[in-house]
Amino acid sequence: MTATPGPTPTIVLVGHGMVGQRFLEALAERGLTATHRVVVLCEEPRPAYDRVALTSYFSGKTAEDLSLTDLEFIREHGIELRVGDPALSVDRAARTVTARSGLVVGYDVLVLATGSYPFVPPVPNKDAEGCFVYRTIDDLLAIEEYARTRATTGAVVGGGLLGLEAAGALKGLGLNAHIVEFAPRLMPVQVDDGGGAALLRTIEEMGLSVHTGVGTQEIVTDEAGAVTGMKLSDGSELATDMVVFSAGVRPRDQLARDCGLTVGERGGITVDERCRTVSDPHVFAIGECALAADGRVYGLVAPGYEQAETAAATIAADEASFTGADLSTKLKLLGVDVASFGDAHGTTEDCLDVVYSDSRSGLYKKLVIGRDGTLLGGILVGDADAYGTLRALTGSVPPIAPESLVLPAGASGGAQLGPSALPDEAIICSCHNVSKGAIRGAVTEHSCTTVPEVKKCTKAGTGCGSCVKVLGQLVTAELEASGVEVDKGLCGCFGQTREELYEIVLALRVNTYQDLLDRYGREDARGGDGCDVCKPAVASIIASLAPTIGASGYVLDGEQAALQETNDHFLANLQKNGSYSVVPRIPGGEITPEGLIVIGEIARDFGLYTKITGGQRIDMFGARVEQLPLIWTRLVDAGFESGHAYGKSLRTVKSCVGQTWCRYGVQDSVRMAIDLELRYRGLRSPHKLKSAVSGCARECAEAQSKDFGVIATSNGWNLYVGGNGGATPRHADLLAQDLSDAELVRLIDRFLMFYIRTADRLERTSTWLDRIPGGLDHVRDVVVEDSLGICEELESLMKDHVAHYADEWATTINDPEKLARFVSFVNAPDTPDPVVGFVPERDQIKPDLPLLSIGHRPLEGSAQR
Repeated sequence: MTATPGPTPTIVLVGHGMVGQRFLEALAERGLTATHRVVVLCEEPRPAYDRVALTSYFSGKTAEDLSLTDLEFIREHGIELRVGDPALSVDRAARTVTARSGLVVGYDVLVLATGSYPFVPPVPNKDAEGCFVYRTIDDLLAIEEYARTRATTGAVVGGGLLGLEAAGALKGLGLNAHIVEFAPRLMPVQVDDGGGAALLRTIEEMGLSVHTGVGTQEIVTDEAGAVTGMKLSDGSELATDMVVFSAGVRPRDQLARDCGLTVGERGGITVDERCRTVSDPHVFAIGECALAADGRVYGLVAPGYEQAETAAATIAADEASFTGADLSTKLKLLGVDVASFGDAHGTTEDCLDVVYSDSRSGLYKKLVIGRDGTLLGGILVGDADAYGTLRALTGSVPPIAPESLVLPAGASGGAQLGPSALPDEAIICSCHNVSKGAIRGAVTEHSCTTVPEVKKCTKAGTGCGSCVKVLGQLVTAELEASGVEVDKGLCGCFGQTREELYEIVLALRVNTYQDLLDRYGREDARGGDGCDVCKPAVASIIASLAPTIGASGYVLDGEQAALQETNDHFLANLQKNGSYSVVPRIPGGEITPEGLIVIGEIARDFGLYTKITGGQRIDMFGARVEQLPLIWTRLVDAGFESGHAYGKSLRTVKSCVGQTWCRYGVQDSVRMAIDLELRYRGLRSPHKLKSAVSGCARECAEAQSKDFGVIATSNGWNLYVGGNGGATPRHADLLAQDLSDAELVRLIDRFLMFYIRTADRLERTSTWLDRIPGGLDHVRDVVVEDSLGICEELESLMKDHVAHYADEWATTINDPEKLARFVSFVNAPDTPDPVVGFVPERDQIKPDLPLLSIGHRPLEGSAQR
């Protein structure tokens, strides 16, 4: 069948990935879909989806979730989208494209957006059973199925962006994951040796094995042709059941070659500044298949979007050009923030480096500065919060000294620049080339009052998403500058902040959520059921003030039970296969042989997976919900209490062995850790709390990475606050020094209750300390100097908590009514959940994940509509 151009000019788009979809949107914005017939030939069986977020498929997102294609948009603009029907050939003389289905489409304008293909090194057995690439959803489905049925170990060839994503996916599938990178460091394009070292340490701590500076020589197979290992260039051999190639991509330009279009020596369809091919004025090329006018093939989505807009503008006879793009990028790889921008590797003549490195915390920050003070570029590993501001300042002289910009928040001499310091011409969203001035204009000229409205108006924040934080700050600042009252309410049910709700509950002794909602909620929320944001937040406030306001501190009592999140609902952490973990409290990490035996016997009798954690306690995984009361009955009988691993409350107080055993110790750190953990156990707070006590300045307990940490001195104790060793590491700040035991406890009492009183929902102490006006100095004034005159009240609140503490599990197992909730199915309480299953691994168990198999969740985005 043949379709030829008629009176209505025809645009044919070959390829429907992220860049192809952006091209269609650009056509619609310029009205070209109303004046042209638009035909799209898409090879994959589904429309455009977010390839940048591909790995999130393994954390539960479906193809539908990843889809970038609104079928209503396709219908509204009359676009003929043909999925699973790729272009096979182009006849430039006849101006036709032939698809696999046999359809022949005539065109006036042809746009090639065929993307790239994975590069697979030419090593022996590269096509063996168990070898995969990591590029599409279909690739992920194949990897998932093989990992579930055939593999326990996987190796990724390539330690770049996509390679680390692939390694994370293998680890998430339960495999022992290896990364093999030929370069001497991970992410060699984006980071330097210092950044690579910080990234390597963090990734190895996650349990992944990294092999840098070696190449793959051969894939080893068994007699059936399945992968059993890899031979590396250093002579070593790596045992593995699966190999995923992620060693870069190459432009997919074969269609162009076949029809005689000019391509670059190393690939890529050669185009001019308007993204029109140099061979044929009727043909354009955009995205990863195009060799741009500056001689580069761009593999990032932002330049592809800019090329798409340039091509659409040219077709519409508008002025536009693409002469190069910003290669800045910010990603979260395996949970680690990694960002690079500008001249990250310092290639500019006479440039200088300003570097901050903390290998223990996995932090590395480097700024490249010109001789005149101009910020030229930088690399951020472990903490990339400042990326949006620093990237926008690139090319200008920052208003503060560069060394202060790389120091972590809270460090002496450190400083944070907000978006207000940026000029209007600074680019905030590099994906869509949106400036600060355009965002301000969306607020002042187009009456946008929320981030979603600004996104819709400007497209800022709709690409990779790395600018959303700065975008929100700019919108709020502009609204406030315009005299508009910014709604800072907790949610749609309450116009008050969490701090204001805390004060209402405390001052007026409001002891139920419903009473608070009916009296102080927004008008249209009163009498309702509330929402998933405010219910657990208010439940936490009431629980933290329970003895003082006359409420029950037991989270499963009455109304409180209905307010809890999933973990609190069953007093256990829900795991990925529907089972739960059991975490008894082990104060200070000290445990008797009898206690160890009890835990071992319980884990053996119930078939649980056991793991010693970084918090110096033993976690047991794999408990079915109906087993939890049975397990906890035995633990409580043996003298154990809940470790509150499931709650926003105190988790652990780590310790070293202190002066009792260590020849360097100057104080009894174990005794102090036990005293603190028993004092603050069960204390509900806006977020989890972690602590540690070190017996000397050698800091073996890592107290400076905790919400409140204690380090022994020859004269007493130093107290540090606001630390965080998680996804955004932060060194704790010294609050007070050389404290006696009583002084230390009193200041911690005050600090914790002041934090609980003033923090936002789900705000760690590290973030709170950076956000609260006056920062550390203000907190010191309040809790040490009593500048607000509230310390007596703070101490009283903590005294009430300590006096009324009761173990939640001990209470639960003695209440038959509460025990009734611990079932998988209410209508069949004796029936276990059939989905919760396990398979053996290393003499223990691991989750069997049927929900991740092909048959248990929708794959086709179009099939769900």
